[in-house]
Amino acid sequence: MTTLALTASGCVTVHGEREIVPSVTKAEAVEAVKQFTAAYNAADKAYDPALDAGRVTGALGAINQAGLKARSVNYPDGNPQHVPLELSDPKITIPKKAGWPRFFLADVDSNRDRDQGSEDNRWVLIFVRNGPAEVWKATYLTILTPGRIPELKTDQDGYAEPVAVDSGELAVAPRDLSGDYSSYMQSGQPDNFKDGPHTSDWRASRQKEENLPGLSTQYIDQPLESGDFAPLALATRDGGALVFFTVRNYERQTAAKGVRLKVHPDVKALLTGEVKQTITKERVSSQAVAVPASGVGKVDVLGRLTGLTSAKGS
Repeated sequence: MTTLALTASGCVTVHGEREIVPSVTKAEAVEAVKQFTAAYNAADKAYDPALDAGRVTGALGAINQAGLKARSVNYPDGNPQHVPLELSDPKITIPKKAGWPRFFLADVDSNRDRDQGSEDNRWVLIFVRNGPAEVWKATYLTILTPGRIPELKTDQDGYAEPVAVDSGELAVAPRDLSGDYSSYMQSGQPDNFKDGPHTSDWRASRQKEENLPGLSTQYIDQPLESGDFAPLALATRDGGALVFFTVRNYERQTAAKGVRLKVHPDVKALLTGEVKQTITKERVSSQAVAVPASGVGKVDVLGRLTGLTSAKGS
């Protein structure tokens, strides 16, 4: 693919970490987006994950770093089709909270898709910072049309409200989303997700791929929720929340005797072991979801970003 005495930037003393303060100033947030973009472009041009490793983390970091690693193998001289990423028109949402980690949301326009009037896609990025000595890093990314981005709740000063991971006021607490989504993808239960391309349609697509002539595929989904993979949530005006969370997906393909498994170059670049009869692909998947208030309805998966992170042959 972006603090001692209490100040407007959210810097605090040790005791001040108990105070509720803005996570960042708007100017610092905009600068963090610029720093992320510059690092992303350098890494994408050279296909060198080290060039933006310090500006990405969590789900986006895992996807970005593995993708760059794979392309560096297949294109050792760099990206022959590099076009610099441009992020413009930043709309910054800053929550007020106590302690670390701190985070903010950046809703930006990108040059990665052509303008389609009011429905031009927007990049929605979450940046996180785990301590006063660290830089802001991009941890979540989803790409949505403006109409799909929930309206966030803000106070009279324009600051957003973070939602506790164990909140009982939502249909599903943020800390339970990774586990529930993983379980849902395996069995269809718990039935607390709306039908759509990232839920019922994705399950149906995987079921069609499970048994093909000469090839069987197994899928395993696991929650991924510690450290920078932890869920992050902001309250919405309708009483719900916009939540970002991560899961890990495994896809194990087994070929029948006499059938040769085809391995894509990007998969081969991340492969360990020798593909004789099976290959197991590991992916990290980040989701942006609209969670309604408790008793109101089901979770709507707004967007999903998935990337291969490793592969193993046997």
